[in-house]
Amino acid sequence: QVQLVESGGGSVQAGGSLRLSCAASGYTDNMLCMGWFRQTPGQERERVASIHSDGSARITDSVKDRFTISRDNAKNTLYLEMNSLKPEDTAMYYCAAVPSTPRYCVNANNHEQYPFWGQGTQVTVSS
Repeated sequence: QVQLVESGGGSVQAGGSLRLSCAASGYTDNMLCMGWFRQTPGQERERVASIHSDGSARITDSVKDRFTISRDNAKNTLYLEMNSLKPEDTAMYYCAAVPSTPRYCVNANNHEQYPFWGQGTQVTVSS
């Protein structure tokens, strides 16, 4: 089992920045894919970015010029640096994880591919 706890959400004006963190526990192998998803009411969770323990990563095109995903394997912590935030970035952001290969990780863009989830952290961007 993998336990995930997000932090760092909040309210910010358009153009601002936030950094989300996700602390993972319960998994000691180095083959863990971790990702960020976001969801708005009535919509499916969409992948924002994912990154494997080996550094292989994928960021969705709509945010790749503004968001950066990273992880500190020594601290078992995942990050999402969000810059130039827009009102359309407003959503609940979730951390997710799945034991996988690097190739699987960069291609795992469906929420159903991730068995482990955090509780979510709200990001609200006002215009």
